[in-house]
Amino acid sequence: MSTDTATAAATPKADTVKMTGQQAVSAALFEAMEKDPKVLVFGEDVADREGGGVMGTTRGLSTKFGDERVKSTPIAEQAIIGAAIGAALGGYKPVAEIMLMNFTTVAMDMIVNHAAKLRFMSGGQSAVPITIRTLTGAGFQTAGQHADHLEAWFCHTAGIKVVCPSNPADYKGLLLSCIDDPDPCIIIETGKTLFAPGEVPVDQGPIPLGKARIDREGTDVTLISYSSMVLTCQAAAVTLAEQGISAELIDLRTVSPWDKEAVLASARKTSRAVVVHEAVRSFGPGAEIAATIQEELFGVLKAPVRRLGAPYSAVPFTKPLEDAYLVQPQDVVAAVQSIMG
Repeated sequence: MSTDTATAAATPKADTVKMTGQQAVSAALFEAMEKDPKVLVFGEDVADREGGGVMGTTRGLSTKFGDERVKSTPIAEQAIIGAAIGAALGGYKPVAEIMLMNFTTVAMDMIVNHAAKLRFMSGGQSAVPITIRTLTGAGFQTAGQHADHLEAWFCHTAGIKVVCPSNPADYKGLLLSCIDDPDPCIIIETGKTLFAPGEVPVDQGPIPLGKARIDREGTDVTLISYSSMVLTCQAAAVTLAEQGISAELIDLRTVSPWDKEAVLASARKTSRAVVVHEAVRSFGPGAEIAATIQEELFGVLKAPVRRLGAPYSAVPFTKPLEDAYLVQPQDVVAAVQSIMG
C-alpha cells in the first residue's frame, strides 16, 4: 500500500471512486471554483462552446460558472500568462492552461521574469498565485515540438513550484494545493497518466506540495521517479521482485521543491539509488537528486547513484525511435542489476 510521507501514521482507507487523471483534474477545478469565486480558468478552447479543452478537462466549467470565470483565449501563450499574472495581482487565483509544454517557451518571459520574480522584486508585497497546467510526454508520435519534458528549466527558477502527478488521486490533490498556493505553480500532465484509471478517495483534499509518496516499500534499492516514469518503475519493480531484488519506489510528486528527507531516508535504508525521469538525462533534475544523495550519504552507499533519462536529442517521430528514446522497464532493471554487485 502506498504511504504518504506527509502522513506516516496509518489511517483507515477512505471510500474511493475509480476515475482517470483527466476526470480528477476536472473534479479539482469544479471543487476549487465552487469553493472560491476568485478562481478563474484561462486557455485555448477551455470554454464549452470550443469543446471544453483539447483533453476535455474543462468541459462543463463555463456552463456552470459562466464566461466571466472561464475564458477561451486566442493562440497566444504570452497573453494567457500575462492575463493570469494581472488577475493574480488583482486578487484572483487564475488557472492558466498552456496546451503543450513546448509552448511555455513562448511565455518564458512572463513565467520566469514576472510570475516567479514579482514577490522578490516587491519585497514580498506582491503575490502571484497562478497555476499553469500544461501537457507533454513522448509515446504518442507528436514529435519534437510537442513532447519535451522541460521541468528542469522551471526547477532552476526560484519562486515557482513544479508539480508532476502520476495517478488520479495525486492529480486532484496536488492541483487543489497548487490553486491554493500563494506562489506560482506549474503542474505537468502527461498522456500516459492523464487517462490511466485509479482509485481516488471520495473526500480527496489537497495534498501538500513538496512531499513524496512511497509507492512501494523495499530493502535493496531505491527507485526515485515522478510523472509517467513512475509507471515504468512500477513495472521494473515487479520484474526485480521476481529476481529476488526488493525495490522501494519513491514518487516525488513535486519536483521543486523535492522531498529530500524522504529520498535520503529511503536511500540510507537501501544503500543504493536509481533516479529515473523522462526528461533528457543531461542537466536534468536527476543530476541534482543524485548529487545530493552522493554528498549526504557518501559513506553509506554501496554503489554510485545511477541516473536514467532520455538521450541528448529532440523527441523523434517514428515509433521505433520514440520507444528507444524513452526509458523502458528493462532499462531500469538493467541499471539496478549493475549496482547490486
